[in-house]
Amino acid sequence: MNFELSDLHLAVQESARTFAQKELKPGVIERDSGMIYPTEQVKRMGEQGFLGMMVSEKYGGGGMDTMSYVLAMEEMSKVDNSCSVIMSVNNSLVCWGIETFGTEAQKQKYLTKLATGEWIGAFCLSEPEAGSDATSQRTTAVDMGDHYVLNGTKNWITNGGTSKVHLVIAQTDPEKKHKGINAFIVETDWDGVEVGAKEDKLGIRSSDTHTIMYTDVKVPKENRIGEDGFGFKFAMKTLTGGRIGIAAQALGIAGGAFELSTAYAHERAAFGKPIINHQAIAFKLADMATDIEAAKMLVYRSAWLKDQNMDYTTASSMAKLYASEVAMKHTVEAVQIHGGYGFVKEYHVERLMRDAKITQIYEGTSEVQRIVISRQVAKGNLYVPTNKL
Repeated sequence: MNFELSDLHLAVQESARTFAQKELKPGVIERDSGMIYPTEQVKRMGEQGFLGMMVSEKYGGGGMDTMSYVLAMEEMSKVDNSCSVIMSVNNSLVCWGIETFGTEAQKQKYLTKLATGEWIGAFCLSEPEAGSDATSQRTTAVDMGDHYVLNGTKNWITNGGTSKVHLVIAQTDPEKKHKGINAFIVETDWDGVEVGAKEDKLGIRSSDTHTIMYTDVKVPKENRIGEDGFGFKFAMKTLTGGRIGIAAQALGIAGGAFELSTAYAHERAAFGKPIINHQAIAFKLADMATDIEAAKMLVYRSAWLKDQNMDYTTASSMAKLYASEVAMKHTVEAVQIHGGYGFVKEYHVERLMRDAKITQIYEGTSEVQRIVISRQVAKGNLYVPTNKL
């Protein structure tokens, strides 16, 4: 196995790290505290090509592989996870979903704007009574011949207040259950689309998370993605790739906490020497480094499998499950290493700790990931990841 990054990957990694430090870090504490949407930062992310990294160049994207996207997500997430989740949703849910399963007309109309950051997209699956159980869709889309009439409520929608395009999952034929679900491209300025108040969240506070209400929204037939009844498969396939992005986010959170803790441990002295020379702190950092390296292998491997057009379903679940738990565990340790300073906003680690929690919840909770993995265990094919998609 070759564990070395290519020159292109190293260049992407360095570019993202520089961008995060120069463009995202200034003002990140104030944006988090005030729940201020990072308008200028997102605009510059689009200008630098970070919002459509995997989209084909013919549609205005970067034409890069999943590994490049993961490396960029990791570096962004060391600094500002409100920005990185905006990047994640636009890249791996909205853009990827439209490019992989949309028609050419849909790609020309929507993907070209989404890939450049001119427009931002949102993925609308979760509902008040349909979170982990995505089959229980209450949002309906009634077939009226040349269009559908959409009614329902979606919640916890990232980019809900700033997006121009929603990918909405809705039930068309309840008797068919999950086989009667469809996916639609909905423009947010259409009549009947209403955006609720911004959620006041524990972490990723400057990203905009909203409830979206749809009341008698007319959706043209040409805005359905795929054949009739493809919506549930569309959602599951799209989320499988999205988990790689969130795994990379969790990896970045843990990595950012480790870098801050290591630097602090060199600077902070206690009992006559830097605290990094005390075994109690040194062992914490050793555990952090080891767990982060293990998470990195899982995340990078899932990206590699996707780039090789191999089955990455289980790998992405493993990566998200483990990386999110590493992020949660070691951001708590980062606060501990910083002592009282870790408890205040100035030193950044308390924000990373708050941000870490959501990686265990969105795009499939840790419990859902264990369901996915355990099913492969039961089938006895857990270690046969070479099947082509």
